[in-house]
Amino acid sequence: MNMVTFRQAATSDAPAIDELISGNLEVGHLLPRTIDDIVEHAPRFVVAEWEGRVIACAELAPLSKTVAEVRSLVVDHQARGNQIGPRLVSELASGAVARGFATLCAFTHQPSHFVKMGFTIVPHMWVPEKISHDCASCPLFRRCGQYAVTLPLRAGAQIRPEQPAAVIYGGRSVAPRRPTIERLHLDPVPVFADADEHAVPA
Repeated sequence: MNMVTFRQAATSDAPAIDELISGNLEVGHLLPRTIDDIVEHAPRFVVAEWEGRVIACAELAPLSKTVAEVRSLVVDHQARGNQIGPRLVSELASGAVARGFATLCAFTHQPSHFVKMGFTIVPHMWVPEKISHDCASCPLFRRCGQYAVTLPLRAGAQIRPEQPAAVIYGGRSVAPRRPTIERLHLDPVPVFADADEHAVPA
């Protein structure tokens, strides 16, 4: 019986996280991370593990006392189509609520995935914490092609499962992808321990 477990990452997971990010820089439009950066901020990550292997990761990065960002969200290509990405975001949202953040945001080239989970596309300037911390000094500022999405947080709030593609694409039917990991059983992840309050480049 296949089991996928979700847990807070440890420093020892840094090489696996680095491999996931490095292997998806182009196809996932991810920004590069150094291994030292990942090691330093490993407790911010939630990872999904299957048969002893880390197959997905995502980071909860504080931008201010009230705003946190989803960063470095990546699922191994063989495990996609199994709702692992939404579950990672849900775990990050729970951790953000527990730590007192009021808003969860993300900057993404594929906003439909987040909209299906309840996020809203907003102008970049509606997330000034991100603009001042990362974007203003970026050479691609104002021409990066990313969308800003936000989700208000409250106690007990949950990320909903992804809705059918027709919700986003104006009624056009899109065939679902066939899962490659069957009969998934998702275990809970522990609440985040305190992490330092300084965000780092994604």
